[in-house]
Amino acid sequence: MATNALRSLWAEPRPTNPPDRRLRDWALVAVLICWSVLEAVLREDMAPLPLLLIAALAVVAPLPWRRTHPLVAAAVAFGTVTVVDIVRVLTGSQGTLPSSVSATLVIAYALFRWGSGREAASGLGVILLWLAITYVAEPGSVAETVAGYAFFLFAAALGAAIRYRTKIRIRDIDQAKARERELLARELHDTVAHHVSGIAIQAQAGRAIAASHPERAIEALAIIEDAATRTLTELRAIVGVLRSTQDTEFAPQPGVAEVEQLATDGRTRPCVEVTLFGELDDLSPAVGAAIYRLAQESITNARRHARHATQVTVAVTGDADQVRLTIDDDGSAAGGRAPAGYGLVGMRERASLLGGTFHAGPAAERGWRVEAVLPRTGTPR
Repeated sequence: MATNALRSLWAEPRPTNPPDRRLRDWALVAVLICWSVLEAVLREDMAPLPLLLIAALAVVAPLPWRRTHPLVAAAVAFGTVTVVDIVRVLTGSQGTLPSSVSATLVIAYALFRWGSGREAASGLGVILLWLAITYVAEPGSVAETVAGYAFFLFAAALGAAIRYRTKIRIRDIDQAKARERELLARELHDTVAHHVSGIAIQAQAGRAIAASHPERAIEALAIIEDAATRTLTELRAIVGVLRSTQDTEFAPQPGVAEVEQLATDGRTRPCVEVTLFGELDDLSPAVGAAIYRLAQESITNARRHARHATQVTVAVTGDADQVRLTIDDDGSAAGGRAPAGYGLVGMRERASLLGGTFHAGPAAERGWRVEAVLPRTGTPR
């Protein structure tokens, strides 16, 4: 088992999309260079100037590339200071290296945060080699030696911990999106199945009466055409939505009309008020179900996380092109609701799949606001 674990760590790939060079990286480089120059000018216990400059530049220069090229940054920084320390040992040079060398802690962190398993293992070997040589170049007590190793091991462990925490969070977000896609696929599947069943029934009826009542057969064909058009619209919405289960729920899917059932009386806290405005007839069933699910999830979140909330207001407004859902609560601003919660991830995924937009965050004055805008047809324009 230990061998398998080591193989898994060795084969660990790099995290995807590491941040590129940023302004603060260059600011850090500038500060460390200035600090090294000041030390070289003001302090008298420094190593010879050529060694001092080489060590400072070797550690500071790779910092902006530590995320995109972690092993190269570690090899340049630790490899160079290792050579500098070997030269100090061989020549008997006295004095210390600049404080900017402590930036190697940042490189060690980045190596385990952004490097692959092989890069981290290789870089760790270079770091341990440098630590062994630097304590020969600058002898210290046992406590200082242990503290030095502990600092670098802590930086490496911190980088690995944040790396795996981010990996777990990305996995959880993907699972939340997959669950929402599955639910939406089920709802769309049931809607399409309903339309297709109606088409089949009308076709059978038209076939039976075609000879004796041709005018009624024409009416059946018109109904079939309308149902087929609706079905094609729903099929466009379902394209790209993967479904992991084939179980079908036969209960009717809720729609905009059922949103009113989410309202509560004044005895329940927080009190939920629902208002429907505008043109809400003939919505795509997928859009109606999405409006209901988004409202239901938002109300549930308000009950769980909105501290001191007394009222939740739900407003659904429809016009010729789109439907807008707005949910406001009057909870405390200190409610601690995280905008990146997995429930919100699923809601945002549902709105996106239907060609709409979704936003959730603190309201202007007090409480929390959720707002979704969906096209009436449930398909991107």
